[in-house]
Amino acid sequence: MNYSWLKRVVLSFAVMLFGLSAYAAGPGGDVEKVVYHVNDSKVARAALNNIRNHLEATAGKAKIVVVTHGDGVNFLLEDAQDKNGNPYNIAVEELADRGVEFRVCNNTLKANKIDPKTVLPSATIVPSGVAEIGRLQAREGFVYLKP
Repeated sequence: MNYSWLKRVVLSFAVMLFGLSAYAAGPGGDVEKVVYHVNDSKVARAALNNIRNHLEATAGKAKIVVVTHGDGVNFLLEDAQDKNGNPYNIAVEELADRGVEFRVCNNTLKANKIDPKTVLPSATIVPSGVAEIGRLQAREGFVYLKP
């Protein structure tokens, strides 16, 4: 049986994956572009720790955007605390100072009647969290991580 067509498909797929990974790395291939998806604030502390570790492992050569929606927006609100009573804003501000961007879904704010003024100043409100994740992946070459 002739498997040359299968070899071509596998080779094409490998070339496509290599191209996508190079594109996601950005110009020069030295910067990782990663979107962290948080839709549950119960994992927010772990996500913030993962991001800190990610920055350390890449020596700061990572462009990280955190996109939140649903219950995930809660840790980016004023006075938000984890289950141990530790405020989130300190870790968020520290990461924002290191270049991490935080984005909050406006659809979630509207649906839950959350005042946009209560969103931490280091976070940006976007029209739709899920649309933002899709846009970052499809148009800007970000890879997707879900803590």
